[in-house]
Amino acid sequence: MTFTNQVIKNIVKRVIKGQDYRIEVVNLINTDFLQFVIDFFKKIIKVKLENKDVVNWYKKEFLKNTLPPDEIALHAGLNMKTIHNMYGSSAKEIVIDAAYEHYDSLYEAISGFIDNNEDLTLMLTLKFNGVCVDLTINETLLVINTLAVKRAALRGGAWSAVGKTAEKILMKTICELYKIPTNNYEEKFVRDSAKKVSREVDFYLKDNEGKKYLCEVKLMGRGNPESADVIFARKSHIFIADTLSQQNKNQSDELGVVWVELRVANSYRRIKKAFDKYGIPYVDYDGGNLDKDLDMILNKIME
Repeated sequence: MTFTNQVIKNIVKRVIKGQDYRIEVVNLINTDFLQFVIDFFKKIIKVKLENKDVVNWYKKEFLKNTLPPDEIALHAGLNMKTIHNMYGSSAKEIVIDAAYEHYDSLYEAISGFIDNNEDLTLMLTLKFNGVCVDLTINETLLVINTLAVKRAALRGGAWSAVGKTAEKILMKTICELYKIPTNNYEEKFVRDSAKKVSREVDFYLKDNEGKKYLCEVKLMGRGNPESADVIFARKSHIFIADTLSQQNKNQSDELGVVWVELRVANSYRRIKKAFDKYGIPYVDYDGGNLDKDLDMILNKIME
């Protein structure tokens, strides 16, 4: 899933203003999912009409090996990550074998469910441009399962993508808001050779002598303590999050980590504690016209 510049801008603005940003992500998930549903239904109509005499037309057309691996997996009710975790590979040959095996198992489970619920009647009728097709209960349940897998994949991808896109823009926006010189921060992904395990880090602030201070940004919910634990293990200097539990704050204080909980109104100003503590040059921001200033900064960053 790809976030548009406007969605990223909306997320960053809402976070800095102490508002919940999740509605932006949910709206994007809904839009992408509904578009997939429409496109998938159109394909089903076309495929079933072209295979009137084929009993298992779904398997014949939606699991054929000429399709991209991710589509084959999806149509069988799997996602690529699951296949890789199960088989240690996501090569196309592996995906095809896994998809066929899972599809046969799923079809058998659906048939058994129907046999045990003889009184259940379910039929999905699809109409498009005057053309109509009816799906049997078996076919309908297969389609519903595929839609459920797609929705879950979109949801997981969207929340993961937020961290890879909005968090860096958020930090750079705060730096611009306080007019921190560009040579006093690094907003790009870098490899930290000082760590035992090389990894992508969130953001560095630097004093005028070039000393770096690791700043971790996590747009996590309050019920996600694992993310905070990892941050403390990395010996971060600054911890910025959407929401923080009291335990997170206490841990940060004990370790000398400057924390900022952005969900609280105007709490972005707490970042000045980090600037002062680590000698980061900045110009104080009076919060005069935050909406206008954020629009100008985000347009500049993302132009």
